[in-house]
Amino acid sequence: MDNQFMTSQDIYMHVQKKYGDSESMGWSPRRRIAYGYTLPGDVYECFLEKVVNKDTRWVDVGGGRSVLPHNTSLSEELSNRCSSLSAVDPSDNVFDNPFAHEKIRAFFEDMQTSKTFNLATFRMVAEHVEKPERVLEKLKVCVDPGGLVVIYTINKYCPIPLLTRITPFSWHHQVKKFIWGGEERDTFPVAYKMNSRKELNSLFLSGGNFELVMFQKLDDVSATINFDLINRIEMIFWKLFNVLGVRYIENNILAVYRRVKE
Repeated sequence: MDNQFMTSQDIYMHVQKKYGDSESMGWSPRRRIAYGYTLPGDVYECFLEKVVNKDTRWVDVGGGRSVLPHNTSLSEELSNRCSSLSAVDPSDNVFDNPFAHEKIRAFFEDMQTSKTFNLATFRMVAEHVEKPERVLEKLKVCVDPGGLVVIYTINKYCPIPLLTRITPFSWHHQVKKFIWGGEERDTFPVAYKMNSRKELNSLFLSGGNFELVMFQKLDDVSATINFDLINRIEMIFWKLFNVLGVRYIENNILAVYRRVKE
């Protein structure tokens, strides 16, 4: 996992900081550590922990009520560390975000601001984007040269997204609530137009003004982390895939693009 942004040791330290020592943490993170596995969301959090600094002018797109909904302490830490944090979301949920310095209720592509940013994050929001080309045009305007665009999202070709595409939207919240919890106001329709390497590269690279600096597929067992027995079975299957050197059937995408000069 070592790269220019974070190392395996960075991720290990992040997990220890988030969940505590082995005696105090719950069975789920303890099992993940025993198997040598890290949740994709923890990798994303570690990435932000490494790149956000006092000079970061950050726009978080579609984050709603929180920057990192599963890590309140880090959300607060990063909010206090960065120069500015603007949260943009078309839902009224954005006004409940305690970490954003600026709260804008709008679709990102329609956002009205004179500010520019050197970090733009899309945490589990790219799957909801209906007009990727308009999002790209907005990024060209508001992200400074050298700035990073971070896409953390679902891989559209995995089983859960494939099932989601054929399931009526009215069912989505009930399924989501059963597996991960959450409120109905946090469930939105999906489009899956920015959810593969091909689509993202076509958008950012063919569209110009961006270069790819990192692309990872992160194995995802998060659907079972709240169910002891089922999770134990899934972790065994994940370990088998890992030993065989085969990509696990469920995975998320973490892609980072850098704005270049025109």
